[in-house]
Amino acid sequence: MATPVTITATDAPDQPTRTPELEALYRGFEAELLIPLWTEIGDLMPPRPRSKALPHLWRWRNLLPMAEQAGALVPVGRGGERRAIALANPGLGGRPFATPTLWTAIQYLNPREDAPVHRHTQNAFRFVVEGEGVWTVVNGDPVAMRRGDFLPQAGWHWHGHHNISDRPMAWIDGLDIPFQYFAESTFFEFGPDEVESREAPEHSRSERLWGHPGLRPLSHLEPTPATPLLAYRWEHTDRALTDQLALEADGYRATVEPGHAAVRYTNPTTGGDVLPTLRTEFHRLAPDTATATAREAGSSVYQVFDGVGEVTVGTQTWTVERGDLFVVPSWEPLTVATDGGLDLFRFSDSPVLERLHLHRTEKETRP
Repeated sequence: MATPVTITATDAPDQPTRTPELEALYRGFEAELLIPLWTEIGDLMPPRPRSKALPHLWRWRNLLPMAEQAGALVPVGRGGERRAIALANPGLGGRPFATPTLWTAIQYLNPREDAPVHRHTQNAFRFVVEGEGVWTVVNGDPVAMRRGDFLPQAGWHWHGHHNISDRPMAWIDGLDIPFQYFAESTFFEFGPDEVESREAPEHSRSERLWGHPGLRPLSHLEPTPATPLLAYRWEHTDRALTDQLALEADGYRATVEPGHAAVRYTNPTTGGDVLPTLRTEFHRLAPDTATATAREAGSSVYQVFDGVGEVTVGTQTWTVERGDLFVVPSWEPLTVATDGGLDLFRFSDSPVLERLHLHRTEKETRP
């Protein structure tokens, strides 16, 4: 049987002298499926992260028309389950992955259309950059989706969507599919063809119980690994960011750096991240603001919610606007600047790296 292992003797300074005996040893290694560390260490243990993912930008103005075309051509039903179009990072060999750990897609639902019910171990969320009219139904709880809303959903929860309006709607999905795929830990199960509730309430049951800032129901005091709150509404996010910048203008320390307000979506039962494997945040840059250059172990995906700005990731620089999505691979330097103001939604794999004590950041020190 042919061996998949190939070991090549070289004359590199850090390698043993190439001799017939060494060549014979390497053929023996190949036959026994063995690989010596001294031929691989530079690739396996580099001095700093070298992500296969590349910095990349997807334009919303290009994505949305193609999603609309898919809405006319591709039915939603068993098989594909969702009319979701994944971002494929150009460095990852054509896999439908934005980064080695993060999956992102634009999902599109036609008027009066249902997306069937299913569940999976992957943790997921939806973020709405524009539109309304769709309710996601999670374990029977109908949750309205509107512009600016962040809607997390822990793994293994039944969920489907229905559009009660006469207009189509698009949003982005974020999941930890690549992480669970490579960990070989995924499970998936089909549910009913239609969502179990056609209700369209203003507030879901989860919001009525958990959506009161700073207040926790005494009936639910046990911590949960993921947030029980299924919708983080835009009005609360917007107010928090506006107030941070107003406090900064009043002379109080309220922002992460001058002109840069930021919030993290958190699990109300623990104060930690909303999902075990995903961190989600919202950032607002005031007009005439530039961030300090920062690096982080682990990868991120950003979506522009509003405004126009200039983003530099590694050696790539783009002008970005509403809806645009871009990837920051592990340890690539990131700088963001804006003249007129910029709002950014961000998600990352930071909780995984932090639990493994592998998370590291580096930020430029400003005078």
